Amino acid sequence: MFNRDIIAAFEQKETPFFYYDLQLLQATIDNALTEADKYKFHIHYALKANFNERVLQIIQESGIGADCVSGNEVLKAVETGFSPDKIVFAGVGKADKEIIAALHHDIFAFNVESVQELCVIGDLAKKEGKVAKVALRINPNVDAKTHKYITTGLDENKFGIKTWELNECLDVIRNFDSLELIGLHFHVGSQVVDLNVFKSLCVKVNEFNNWFDERGYRLKVLNVGGGLGVNYTDPDGDPIVDFKRYFEIFDQFLERKGEQEVHFELGRALVAQSGSLISKVLYVKNGIKKHFLILDAGMTELMRPALYQAYHKIEHLSAKQLSEETRDGSVNYDVVGPICESTDCFGKEVELPESKRGDLIAIRTTGAYGEVMASKYNLRDEIRYVYSDEIV
Repeated sequence: MFNRDIIAAFEQKETPFFYYDLQLLQATIDNALTEADKYKFHIHYALKANFNERVLQIIQESGIGADCVSGNEVLKAVETGFSPDKIVFAGVGKADKEIIAALHHDIFAFNVESVQELCVIGDLAKKEGKVAKVALRINPNVDAKTHKYITTGLDENKFGIKTWELNECLDVIRNFDSLELIGLHFHVGSQVVDLNVFKSLCVKVNEFNNWFDERGYRLKVLNVGGGLGVNYTDPDGDPIVDFKRYFEIFDQFLERKGEQEVHFELGRALVAQSGSLISKVLYVKNGIKKHFLILDAGMTELMRPALYQAYHKIEHLSAKQLSEETRDGSVNYDVVGPICESTDCFGKEVELPESKRGDLIAIRTTGAYGEVMASKYNLRDEIRYVYSDEIV
């Protein structure tokens, strides 16, 4: 991904910054749409993964819809040019003002996560003179086989409506002229790499689809969420996920009734590999048992390793500028940031070329849940960006 010209351009930039490969982003989107279009599947981009202005612009121009989990994300999607009739609004804690804002924009659907929320949306829509289109988010109780902090589809999770509440949901919908039930919504978790999980999801979706159909509800939409994982260990060898197999699974195992639409909410799979966090070595601390590389990037720029011990490949860019003969040997480093927390660590015992102050380091696959989770802790500088079309 990083040739000598790119690395030389990085040397002239103030670090840390997020680098976005916009060509890879476009290629990823094109591939996803090509495979989804084979089955007339609909894709909504999950803004929570990355809401960088340039990134959103490219995604919006592709015609993809938006998946939002806050009122401000809904407003951002509209502001960026996403069509409101392609915007879905999920989240377990939608505030009244967020619901009202989404109603005023006549979004495609609210993914409703509790009976109480259904009542609140019904009341607010009635007061605003609107009809809210809703999809019931049901917990399918499917194990995503991923990290416990990013699993969402089990009965023990806070997300979604429980199966025993479905009759009550139908009672509420029948009592509100301001509610229109258009579909069902599911999401089992994030960074799912075992595609068999999605086969299990299809089985559950079929069961619930039949349950509603037997009660006279032929629903327009089956929203199966997202969660498709990416390859964090080999980003260059596997830069675009296997969208072909992913969508094939849903075509093979999901039982659609009539003209039912199938919708997906993909975030990480679309943007993760297009982003890297570029940093420089501030200090090298060599000890008896531990060697540390202290970078100018920290958990304030990339929270995932501190939050749930996420792995990101770490590359020594400056060493790539040297010939094999002039490179020093390798050292196992704990790669850490400058933040006053012991959890501010990107990787332990990472084998890298022997390093010195000022060396460039790349932390890969940060296009998803990197920039969006950044903070001002320790009164850090604002995030900086560099885009591929600015340096090549």
